[in-house]
Amino acid sequence: MSEASVRAFFATHAPDVPIIDQGVSTATVVEAAAALGVEPARIAKTLSLRVGDQVALVVARGDARLSNGKAKAALGGKPRMLGAEEVEAITGHPVGGVCPFGLASPLPVYCDVSLQAFATVFPAAGSRTASVELTPARLAELTGARWIDACTLPEEVA
Repeated sequence: MSEASVRAFFATHAPDVPIIDQGVSTATVVEAAAALGVEPARIAKTLSLRVGDQVALVVARGDARLSNGKAKAALGGKPRMLGAEEVEAITGHPVGGVCPFGLASPLPVYCDVSLQAFATVFPAAGSRTASVELTPARLAELTGARWIDACTLPEEVA
């Protein structure tokens, strides 16, 4: 159902965007980068977080790490990662295929400014083998995302 909901989302909102199904696992940043032939930083990973009593999705570049201090400031509270079962129940997508498209429940979506370093990025598309290629601006537009600064990059970690 998950990839089907993403396909339906794109058929309605962006029929020009093809779903890329590699036929191999793209469930981790490293696997996705290898399958797509791009650097890991260009993989747009979706983090499922609970902040207080609200769940939100944060989409960040593949090599970025959530910064507790920055995320707390940007999201208004301390973020906690959801467990795999809760992620799938709330988003409708399995871990490894979580994306901000075709969600089972409406959720606030945030795009981390780290994505803006690239012309295009590759978020998952609802399964562990599928993804799409979008500009960061189009990703934010399609998902109604707000831009935030919640992550640190490898070179910023001392």
